[in-house]
Amino acid sequence: MAKRKPPGAGIAEEVQPVFKEIAGLVDAFCREHLNEEYAVLCRKLTEKLARKRPSPLVSGKPNTWASGIVRTVGWVNFLYDKTQKPHMRLSDIDAGFGISESSGAAKLAAIRTMLKITPLNFEWTLPSRLDDNPLVWMLKANGLMMDARQAPREVQEIAFNKGLIPYIPADRQQEE
Repeated sequence: MAKRKPPGAGIAEEVQPVFKEIAGLVDAFCREHLNEEYAVLCRKLTEKLARKRPSPLVSGKPNTWASGIVRTVGWVNFLYDKTQKPHMRLSDIDAGFGISESSGAAKLAAIRTMLKITPLNFEWTLPSRLDDNPLVWMLKANGLMMDARQAPREVQEIAFNKGLIPYIPADRQQEE
């Protein structure tokens, strides 16, 4: 997996003000309505969008981008599913940012398309849900699908080093 860049690193100077505004909106919303895990992933998504050249964040309203960012992370993690904790309808995110549902849905679609984000995408899955995300662990080896958790350690190490899995399961079990 790629090393995490320090906050704000690689963001063009002209994008910094809008990045800070959107990040502030996202952080405040996540801390008030969701949790720290959501805040961290939403900040990461905000940074990724700010680093794009040219950054899409400079066009459009900051609250619309903030809603789209929270919606995107929420969508990947099924935030709208009533069995999830926390739980929130995606339209309630829009209301929290003072935008229409159609604007929020359009921004979600734009972000998903721009960054090729799919449901259960492990880059945007909450860390507490990685173990339960079946797509995180599926690998194709010699044309066959396999669960990386069942693979020999050597295969897991190769997959980890290539960024295909988020961690080596045996190492995580030893930590607990």
